[in-house]
Amino acid sequence: MNPKYVIITPVRDEETYLKETVVSVLRQRYRPAEYILVNDGSRDSTGEIIDDYVRAHNWVRAVHRRDRGYRKWGAGIIEAFYDGFNALSCRDWEFMCKLDADLSFEPDYFERALTKFEENPRIGIGGGVLYHYRNGQKILEKHPQFHVRGGVKIYRRKCWEDIGGLWVGPGSDTVDEVKANMLGWTTMSFSDLHLIHHRPTGESWGRWGGLVKDGRIDYVYGSHPLFLMAKALVRLFRRPYVLGSAALVYGYVSAFIKRTPQVDDPKLIRYLRGQQLARLMGRKTIWK
Repeated sequence: MNPKYVIITPVRDEETYLKETVVSVLRQRYRPAEYILVNDGSRDSTGEIIDDYVRAHNWVRAVHRRDRGYRKWGAGIIEAFYDGFNALSCRDWEFMCKLDADLSFEPDYFERALTKFEENPRIGIGGGVLYHYRNGQKILEKHPQFHVRGGVKIYRRKCWEDIGGLWVGPGSDTVDEVKANMLGWTTMSFSDLHLIHHRPTGESWGRWGGLVKDGRIDYVYGSHPLFLMAKALVRLFRRPYVLGSAALVYGYVSAFIKRTPQVDDPKLIRYLRGQQLARLMGRKTIWK
């Protein structure tokens, strides 16, 4: 079992943790055919760090983008990813990973992950689960099993081609897997494959900002309003109490009022909303 895989890491201002990720890739027992690091206009030493690794390893390549002057919410990281994708010299890859630059993982991570794809040919998108450390305690970043975190996604080539690549906008890491499920693929996180997340999810946004962002994303990919309200009700009993729910609803409603562009795929939105309503009624769904 030696499927050919490639890795693309879009990165902006990640001098603190980038080396953790690159070293983890370099230590893999089963090495990728090509590893592309996309410097998305970083203002710190990220670009220099990338160039050092490129000089030392002929299968590691760099793409440097000009600084746009700001972080482009949602679309920026996908645009950077596509610059890396278009620069691939390995055109006959079988699996492709979109990997964030603030992670570390074991030397057998990709070997074990790709074995799971080989064992189940219906898995179209997969990846490990993230943990972070807080006060010395290892904490799982929870999410549904069908959801694979955007920074660890491995795509089977046929699935990638079927879904037509990535939506260039907020929520791309949900749109791809919902579409994959709609087309008959399985998407899943591998609970026995752990990665350490050195910057816990949402940390760069702050707690309030992260929840507002989540509400906006729910609107962008077409979540049903009833499902959004159900999520907000559940959040009432989690910290920050009440405020978390208010942030989620505010994000969704503000995106609606501003007419934030939504995913241009009516069939996908109908499928997603059908799944969400079925879940509210206790039926079998992609959530299981």
